[in-house]
Order: sequence, then C-alpha cells, then structure tokens
Amino acid sequence: MKGVITQVRSYERGVQLLMVNQFTINLGFYMLMPYLAAHLSGTLGLAGWLVGFVLGVRNFSQQGMFLVGGTLADRFGYKPLIVAGCVLRTAGFATLGLVESLPALLVASAATGFAGALFNPAVRAYLAADAGERRVEAFALFNVFYQAGILLGPLVGMVLTGVDFRVTCLVSAGIFALLSVVQIRALPPRRADDTDVRDGAGRRTSTLVQWRSVLANRPFLLFSAAMIGSYVLTFQVYLALPLAVRQVGGDGEFGTVAVALLFAVSGLATILFQTRVTAWCRARTEPGRALSGGLAVMGLAFLPLLAATAIPVPDAGVARWALAAVPPAIAALLLALGTMIAYPFEMDTIVRLSGDRLVATHYGLYNTICGIGITLGNLLTGAALDAARKAGVSALPWFALFALGMAGAVALGVLHRTGRLAAPPVRKARPATATA
Repeated sequence: MKGVITQVRSYERGVQLLMVNQFTINLGFYMLMPYLAAHLSGTLGLAGWLVGFVLGVRNFSQQGMFLVGGTLADRFGYKPLIVAGCVLRTAGFATLGLVESLPALLVASAATGFAGALFNPAVRAYLAADAGERRVEAFALFNVFYQAGILLGPLVGMVLTGVDFRVTCLVSAGIFALLSVVQIRALPPRRADDTDVRDGAGRRTSTLVQWRSVLANRPFLLFSAAMIGSYVLTFQVYLALPLAVRQVGGDGEFGTVAVALLFAVSGLATILFQTRVTAWCRARTEPGRALSGGLAVMGLAFLPLLAATAIPVPDAGVARWALAAVPPAIAALLLALGTMIAYPFEMDTIVRLSGDRLVATHYGLYNTICGIGITLGNLLTGAALDAARKAGVSALPWFALFALGMAGAVALGVLHRTGRLAAPPVRKARPATATA
C-alpha cells in the first residue's frame, strides 16, 4: 500500500484529489445502496414491483443520462459537473432517508442516478487530462481507490443500518456534502480545449453537432460494442455468482458469508495487485493485446463453475460448502484479474480514439452503451439461469458466459490487428486550465 501512496503523490494535486474523491464517492454510495431494497420493502412496506421500479428509475436516470453529463462537462468544464453531481447526490440520499411517499422516493432515486451521470464522465475526463501521458498508470491507481470504496462501503453501511437505515442515508448524504465542499475549495478548475465545442468560425456548436461528431467515430463505436461483454461478465459478481452460491449452499448464514467472500476476493485482489498487473502488462504487451487478454481471462473465469456442474452435489458437510464457495470464489478472482488487465487500457483507449476531443462526451456515450448492454445481458443471463434450472442443464449459463468472454476477446483482437484501436490522425491539444 505504501507503493500506491507513493505513486499517487507523484501526480498533480488534481489527480490526487480525484483518487480520494472516488474512494469517498463509492464509500458513500455502497454503504447505502445494498440496503435500500430491504428498506423499501421492509420498513416502508412497498410491493416487490414498486421496489424494482424505484431502483430501476435510479439505474435508468444514471445510465440513460451519461451522454448528457459528458456533453455538459465538455461545454462547461469538468469541475462544475463533479461538484453538481455530489451536491445532487447529497440531496437525493438525504431525501431517501426522510421521505416515505412513492413520488418523493422516485424523485430522490432519479436524483441520485442523475448525479452519477453528471460526475462520472467528468471525473474520468479530468483524470485523463491531468495525467497526460501517464494516464494508464493513473487509471490503474484510480481503480484501486474505486474498489477500496466498494469494499469498505457495505461494511460501514451494515453497522449504520443496524441502528437505523435513516442514519445510513444521512451519514452518506453528509459524506457527499463534505465532498462537495472539499472539491469547491481544493479541486483546481479544468476544462477541455474550448475549440472542441466551437466551429471553424469560432461559434459555439450545438449539442446535436457535438453528438453527431462522436457518433461518426466508427472505431470508437466498434470498441464500445466489443467491450459490452466485459461489463456483462463483471456484473455477474452481483448476479450469477451469488445465485450459484445460494443454489448449492442455501440461503442460511453460510450462503451469506460465502457471498460476502466473493466481494472480498474481488476487492482485495484489485487493491493489492492492480498497479503490479498494469506495470507487467505495459512492459510486455500492447494496449490492444492487453484488452483482448483481459476479456479472455474474464471468459475463463466461468470454467470452474462449468466444471463444477459435472460434480454431484454432496448432501451436506464440508464437501457441499466447498462446492458452493470455491468455484464462485475462483471465478470472482479471475474476473477481478481480467478487469485489472483491461481497465486502465480501456480508459486510455477511449481517450486515444476520441483524438483528445470531447473526451467527457465520449466517456458518457461509452457508459450509456455499456449500461444498455449490462441491462440486456443481465436479462438474458437471468433467463438462461431459469431455463437451465428448469431443464436440468446447469452448465448452459456458464458456457454462454465463457463464450461471451471469448467472443469479446476475438473482437478486440481483430480491432487491434486492423489498426482500429490506434489514435485517429487529428490534432492533439492538451486541455487548458480555466480561470477561477
């Protein structure tokens, strides 16, 4: 961990603050969100479909509005959007803890989602701008802080929710309020080159022109489509892997502990090894090959689960617990490794394919495309799990997920070999520091 801190200190103040900010953002978010469904259905007594609707509104307002958030960041600067997102999430999380009516809950849920759409593209564009040629290493460090927040957040939330879920909401809102103040006072202003949103005559271009220029970037769109599989696969830590644990190990205390182990394995592996994995990959391979290799490792993550389907499930005892916990834990570890390999190069590739123009807009569209892919992928994965259980073909979902990883690896390999992952031949201008 000392090495991570040393690396962070080698960057400018803005990058350092963004690392800490992302840890804090994820801490505040994940200390609340895992327990929101139980609060809505238990404390407030909402029907299951209403709980799903409230959560769906949050997801849609974030995934569906990433492009808007990225566009605004390119037009008005990265810092204002980061601050606005944190202020909006402060209000949204506080409201979730204080209201009980469905309309108010929907508004609060939409606010928390839109807040993420505002600051996520801006944070990544800011980090890419300030890190410059060191952005691959910067995104590796960013992932360490990102995962640390995911790992610690639910633990803090569990303690606070044990007192009262409203306490969790208010503490989380307080974290975002403090984060807003710190960023207003300490985060240096940063924005894209103003010529990115102006035409040849110096006039500010319309949003539609800005979007058309991004949508015309065919290599970027192909790359975005090829990367959808990686997001579908990594999301299975929250969907298919916990279901696999509980299907064999049951819904009791063991199942709860085994599911927690999945998140611990994934988060700790990233915290401990992300920077080493990135350094190893940078020294030995090209970005395109690293991306393809990362997807291949994600696909291979489901082979232990595929192999486990050939083993008869023991009636009880240590053997049953091992069968329930070990294959999913190995899968979670390999998914984390695949993400460690791919993620820094993925974020860097988006910047390169954008030609350093409208970077936040590119990040916003990329997140929207992958978000839609996650939704569809999860629907298909859930359907496959149900169909496999009814038909008695338990290997089907794991083989399908393995095949998805291999298909993504092949697609990225083709894009790399054909030169479509190289930077386009356009001007390259460093973002300018805005005046206060």
